[in-house]
Amino acid sequence: MKINFIDLKRQYVKYKAEIDLGIAEVLDSTQFIMGAKVDELERVLCNYVGVRYGIGVSSGTDAILLALMAYGIKGGDEVILPPFTFIATAEVISLLGARPVFVDIDEKTYNINPSMIEEKITNHTKGIIPVSLYGQVADMDTINSIAEKHGLFVIEDACQSFGAMYKGKKSCGLPDIGVTSFFPSKPLGCYGDGGMVFTDDEDIAKRIKSLRVHGQEKRYQHKYIGINGRLDTIQAAVLLAKFHYLGEEIKLRETKGTYFTERLKDVVTTPFIEKHNTTVYAQYSIRTGKRDALSKYLNDNGVPTAIHYPVPLHQQEAFSYLGYKEGDFPVSEIVSKEILSLPMSPFILQDEQDYVIEKVRGFFAKG
Repeated sequence: MKINFIDLKRQYVKYKAEIDLGIAEVLDSTQFIMGAKVDELERVLCNYVGVRYGIGVSSGTDAILLALMAYGIKGGDEVILPPFTFIATAEVISLLGARPVFVDIDEKTYNINPSMIEEKITNHTKGIIPVSLYGQVADMDTINSIAEKHGLFVIEDACQSFGAMYKGKKSCGLPDIGVTSFFPSKPLGCYGDGGMVFTDDEDIAKRIKSLRVHGQEKRYQHKYIGINGRLDTIQAAVLLAKFHYLGEEIKLRETKGTYFTERLKDVVTTPFIEKHNTTVYAQYSIRTGKRDALSKYLNDNGVPTAIHYPVPLHQQEAFSYLGYKEGDFPVSEIVSKEILSLPMSPFILQDEQDYVIEKVRGFFAKG
């Protein structure tokens, strides 16, 4: 059996008529930049999240960058985040001349460990970026409380958790700013790059709207140094068509994630979900000390795998200037050596899941 890691083709075929119609409407309007569907998407998604403002941007990376720019982050500032995440979260801090300050992760959830944050706060610390990894929201209440105590901002990197719930509230609507990505493989994905920034702060929203169009407030009148960070209208049309099915897809993700867990939990470490959380399983990631051998075995048997992430950020050459060394973040380091993502999407079939389960269990059975 040959299985797709993420099956975007089945999704497109199911929603083809609505997606094609939405794209055709944009082509017919010729409003390819900042068209009406961008405005509509912003309204729809900020209502879904439960905040006052949603600002469509060009990618999840640019969403984090614009949020930091809105807070005026600059050289000499420090921003706290976990080292076990995609590089974009830390990369944009460095791009602004600020210093990423890493805090190790919780070994169960793989999200930042709130109990270790305060010891990293200095007079230079401006904010915290918790990453809601693999589709499960970080411990936002504790993090928000720490931030309030020390006068810091909080930006939730929800690039993998759009649609997830934390204590009855949706990801992206929990801190000062929530950001997400619409990369094609995300729980809500477009057909290129895209992202959105969410906030209740009117001043922050106005600033980000300006910063995403070169700092422009009126045509050819520029208040800030900004970027070209707009969401394409065609991508907005794709997202609007797919959003109608997001609730159904999240339920399918939960069902399929639970199916994997119940049948694999005795042979590998399966995802741990806090009781007050729901997850959207942006990835279905297991852990085993035999990760590399298991990955090769599965790949040889038609089961694609991925590693999110094989090298923690503090061990990346790009961040060598920060002066971290091996052993500084032991949980992130051990997880990076054991983590393995299995095929997951709302459209994976049960016989495909059964095949994956059979091969995982077969690997361990043969010793």
